[in-house]
Amino acid sequence: MARSLRERRRRSQNRFAMMSISAVVLVMLVVITIKSVELQSKSDYYASREAVLNKQIAEEQERTEEIAEYKKYVQTKKYVEEVAKDKLGLVYDDEVIFKPEE
Repeated sequence: MARSLRERRRRSQNRFAMMSISAVVLVMLVVITIKSVELQSKSDYYASREAVLNKQIAEEQERTEEIAEYKKYVQTKKYVEEVAKDKLGLVYDDEVIFKPEE
């Protein structure tokens, strides 16, 4: 009888140990799953943010090119003539200006 009582205690302790280990493993699995979902969410957010920033970079590069082209245009004689005519009302000596009647 003493032997069977010890075996029962040992089996009971083994069951308790197995249940404890199973519970710990289950809790770890749940935590890992939750963290995995959170990390995937962050990854998706950062990917979309990266796409937006890359688009902004491309737009700024286009703008930089436009500014460089405008800078070249501003240094031309044609631009100077347009500004002189439009803003200052200047004309060449041999030019004739016709104004509409009011």
